[in-house]
Amino acid sequence: MESTKQFTFTDNDNELSVIIPEYVDPKYGMYTWPCAPVLAQYIWMNRHIIKTKRVLEIGAGTALPGIVAAKCGADVILSDSSFLVECQKNCIKSCEANHLVNIPVVGITWGAFDPSLLELGSTDIILASDCFYETKDFEDVLVIISYILQRNNDCQFWCTYQERSADRSIRHLLNKWGLQSLPIPLEEFGANIPNIAGSSLPGSHTINMYIITREIPVG
Repeated sequence: MESTKQFTFTDNDNELSVIIPEYVDPKYGMYTWPCAPVLAQYIWMNRHIIKTKRVLEIGAGTALPGIVAAKCGADVILSDSSFLVECQKNCIKSCEANHLVNIPVVGITWGAFDPSLLELGSTDIILASDCFYETKDFEDVLVIISYILQRNNDCQFWCTYQERSADRSIRHLLNKWGLQSLPIPLEEFGANIPNIAGSSLPGSHTINMYIITREIPVG
């Protein structure tokens, strides 16, 4: 069953509203999870940075962060798994609901070097919300991130993830792939209030925001 949800972002006298189609569906990407509004809030509060930047959202699903980035003037590409065509179609519906045209939606599968990944142009910022969901996918996500960061010296990976267990850390994988992370406290960009970071879903909903970059060699 299809429904729509409206997200509104405000800052002084500025306001942005985004409409996101959602589906009651077992596929993770058909629902806007709590991490997405947090990342979208960070994008909104840093719209002066993201304007005109070349942005890729991976595992986009309902594509809220990517839609906000596009509304803020970024040159956006949305992507989801090559095997999840319905999720890619949902990205297209999100674009249509927000009157955005000519935003490419491509298939990029975590851990796989799809043609869309190999043909990807220069990228300034990668976006991902709650892509660190299944432990088995953690390294596959970082393989793709590491590849893109190596091809784009100044590229950054902006990600949010929900801390479901202290045992599901990506720290050792960051070290393995030569990546470093900078935590961004949610209160720094106004995302620590319940209507942004909260959820009615059961379980822990501690959201973390990180900027991940290539590790700079010392010496």
